[in-house]
Amino acid sequence: MEFSELREAIEKVGLVDAHAHNIVALDSSFSFINAFTEATGTAALSFAPHSLSFKRNVREIAELYGCENSLKGVEEYRRSSGLESSSLKCFEAARISALLIDDGLKLDEKLGIEWHRSLAPFVGRILRIETLAEEILDSEIPDGWTLDKFTEAFVTKLKSVADKIVGLKSIAAYRSGLEINTNVARKDAEKGLTEVLRDGNPTRIANKSLIDYIFTMSLEVSLSFDLPMQIHTGFGDKDLDLRLSNPLHLRMLLEDERFSKCRVVLLHASYPFSKEASYLASVYPQVYLDFGLAIPKLSVQGMISSVKELLELAPIKKVMFSTDGYAFPETYYLGAKKARECLFSVLRDACIDGDLTLAEAIEAAKDIFALNAIKFYKINVDANAFSSKDTVSVNPVKIESRALENSSSLVRVLWVDTSGQHRCRAVPLKRFNDIVRKNGVGLTHASMAMCSATDGPADETGLTGVGEIRLVPDVTTRKKIPWMERQEMVLADMHLRPGEPWEYCPREALRRVLKVLKDEFNLVMDAGFENEFVLLKSVSWEGKEEWVPIDSTPYCSTAAFDAASPILDEIVGALHSLDITVEQLHAEAGKGQFELAMGHTTCPLSADNLIYTREVIRAIARKHGLLATFVPKLALDDIGSGSHVHISLLRNGENVFMASGGSSKHGISSIGEEFMAGVLHHLPSILAFTAPIPNSYHRIQPNTWSGAYQCWGKENREAPLRTACPPGIIDGLVSNFEIKSFDACANPYLGLAAIGAAGIDGLRKHLRLPEPIDKNPSLCANLSRLPQSLTESLEALKKDSVLEDLIGEKLLVAIKGVRKAEIDYYSQNKEAYKQLIHRY
Repeated sequence: MEFSELREAIEKVGLVDAHAHNIVALDSSFSFINAFTEATGTAALSFAPHSLSFKRNVREIAELYGCENSLKGVEEYRRSSGLESSSLKCFEAARISALLIDDGLKLDEKLGIEWHRSLAPFVGRILRIETLAEEILDSEIPDGWTLDKFTEAFVTKLKSVADKIVGLKSIAAYRSGLEINTNVARKDAEKGLTEVLRDGNPTRIANKSLIDYIFTMSLEVSLSFDLPMQIHTGFGDKDLDLRLSNPLHLRMLLEDERFSKCRVVLLHASYPFSKEASYLASVYPQVYLDFGLAIPKLSVQGMISSVKELLELAPIKKVMFSTDGYAFPETYYLGAKKARECLFSVLRDACIDGDLTLAEAIEAAKDIFALNAIKFYKINVDANAFSSKDTVSVNPVKIESRALENSSSLVRVLWVDTSGQHRCRAVPLKRFNDIVRKNGVGLTHASMAMCSATDGPADETGLTGVGEIRLVPDVTTRKKIPWMERQEMVLADMHLRPGEPWEYCPREALRRVLKVLKDEFNLVMDAGFENEFVLLKSVSWEGKEEWVPIDSTPYCSTAAFDAASPILDEIVGALHSLDITVEQLHAEAGKGQFELAMGHTTCPLSADNLIYTREVIRAIARKHGLLATFVPKLALDDIGSGSHVHISLLRNGENVFMASGGSSKHGISSIGEEFMAGVLHHLPSILAFTAPIPNSYHRIQPNTWSGAYQCWGKENREAPLRTACPPGIIDGLVSNFEIKSFDACANPYLGLAAIGAAGIDGLRKHLRLPEPIDKNPSLCANLSRLPQSLTESLEALKKDSVLEDLIGEKLLVAIKGVRKAEIDYYSQNKEAYKQLIHRY
């Protein structure tokens, strides 16, 4: 079973951190070592660095900061960078979208809730009832406190802030245990108050009767205002008697009919009583669970087993995430990072065991990390922003890929222009972090008007050297460059000014199309690319340098693969470090030609991965003294190189391109057929995007497996559209379709946008496919040839109003202008295509 979709969903979702605490100032007396341990006291702390979680967590913070792997190294980095900088780094990496803070934890130099609002889009307050009670009793009143006066003051204060908080919190487990008596006698409460007051200020309430009284009063208020009650359960520091923090002690409270509708949350996975907590959530409708603190304070296996135990009986809709972050921003990062990793492991195993389908696991991840808490705490945020896989604000990013080394010297800001060329600007790391990260770098309007032959604006594009945009880094795509020590790379969006996308931006064009597909049909487009490329070596011929293929071996040659293995191994390793899946690779039929098939994923991530894959292949080849080229037709007498793309459609994480059982004679769902029919119908104009230079059409010829006729077929590699039933799919069903007339001179964002727009038209018009072609299309009468030149595909595009409406009129003008410039240049310079090896 393929779990890339589950991993992607978990990595993309913006987290709702439902239980955390205030951060403290750098000069707080609260020692930084407490970020990694619950131990207290000199003796206990001396052993803390030798625990599994301590070692792991220090190492991961050091990786995030790019500093020395030691507690001292991390502390030095924090002091030198400042609290605001390190906090932003931690929260951006954690991708926390909502933060609920229990501000009742007493910490030296604690920062107020307002300070935290720069760290997350939504920040809410959880009120700790014991702290409120102690603050009231610390205040002086005439004639002193009585139970009635205290009750009135406490309830009045609680009601006055009820509309300003999202929930209540109790630490009764720390004070007198969880065997709450909801029918505590008044005389016992009065006696308890007297004992507490006798101890003087500052007040610390530990008397069980008074704790139970306060808890019961709070439940009554929470019921009136429909506020949930968080309850500390399970482990904590040594002030807590672990025996009394077992949630089973809450039975009297849970059986009290007065409070049967009062929602309670058992915090910290109730560890080590996770099974008990799971049982309570399964039998009591008012009981919910939160697994903060258990993650990341346990070992990896401890975290996984704890969450698995919670899910053994508890409904998924009742389980929520939190970091239990406190005092230090690093604790938030660790809680978020390990929670993603842990939940992926748990849900993956549930799929393997047959407890969940992949779609159910993806839904569970979104529920646990965000949607359950949004509903439970009634947070005023857009729930769709947490559930949509296409939401820009939660683009996928691996936490590991953000552990960028502080020693990096340059950051490359990459974009792909209209002609499909990769370009970049490099800036020093400090400038990137200080300026470019938020404000971008300047770039001329002409950057989207350049053809493959010249670096100036083409005529008829509507763009000139007048005017400037901003290349704004999409920091979710930021990566360490595997082949270049001390450099990073990041993909960029084109904005008129930061926050205002430029209508010519290819990535934004794809997003626009995908949004229509999602909004109108609740569909997500999934894509996986194949990369065909030729490895060339330099030779001298009559005093001139020439680049020739490294071999002349046949298709799938073991000798070719063996000879190129050192390069291919390094390519695969580099892609793995970038979290890009390689499904297979082999020697292709052309001289020196190889193919690398990537794993499929949702758009636009699939396009991002394709850009990085091409960068890796070129760079690793160059490192070995070779030149890797993706030119569609390197030699006119040899096989060409394509960038075939496999397309499928997802709805709620499930592949809906595939028919259900025997509902279709072609193995395709009606939705899939309509989408594919739209692509087939618009294929002549799509070629202006996917085969964008004159050389592309030397590749698209009959009998070359490139798809020269306007048709489709089942597993027919001569058809431009081929339905596929890969290993693991039920025989007769189709999981995706391949578009063969796509090459590496295409801008992948624009190519996918054109495909998506055509598919949308097919869905809107309920188009149907003709009968499939089950033989070589060149042997069939009455089949139309696809455009045989860029001129013909450009003419088709000019007549295609559908693509113009969905992709954008001005962007299409620029594309047409660039394509015309390509036609004009190469018609006058017949041998110029040979120089394309240095551009593609």
